[in-house]
Amino acid sequence: MNTVYLLLGSNMGKREGFLSQAIELIKKNTGKIISKSSLYETAPWGNTNQNNFINQVVCIETTLSPEALLSEILSIEKKLGRTRPFDSAQGEKSTKWGARIIDIDILFYNQQILKSPNLQIPHPHLHERRFALVPLAEIAEEFIHPVLKKTIAQLLTDCKDGLKVFLR
Repeated sequence: MNTVYLLLGSNMGKREGFLSQAIELIKKNTGKIISKSSLYETAPWGNTNQNNFINQVVCIETTLSPEALLSEILSIEKKLGRTRPFDSAQGEKSTKWGARIIDIDILFYNQQILKSPNLQIPHPHLHERRFALVPLAEIAEEFIHPVLKKTIAQLLTDCKDGLKVFLR
């Protein structure tokens, strides 16, 4: 069994509803939910001319490989209406770091380090993003980043990201 941390986010429509639907689909298609953080309201990162996000981290146990898990996550996002940058499947292009119905990122997969054209684990920007570190620290503050060799609590203390993250 593999332990995986996922970051969920939404800043369009009924944000809590999209997170809840995503969690149900994750349970149905990827594995067992072990724990989940509270919901956090966060300002957008990168492209800041958009609505605030609601973010949540979930810990799952899965038998899926990282690649199979990514495939399931992309399928869940698409099922909920997500379009990806330069994905014209729905006749429109989305903006990098733009508004999203749902976004699901793999933060950690056990202590595995993986770099492929389609997937990088641990998430390469996790340590720079307070909106990911705050909910992650709530459920895994002692987890040690396999590349940076620091706990999530230490990464959060060191994080220079000034965006505010509020408990909902």
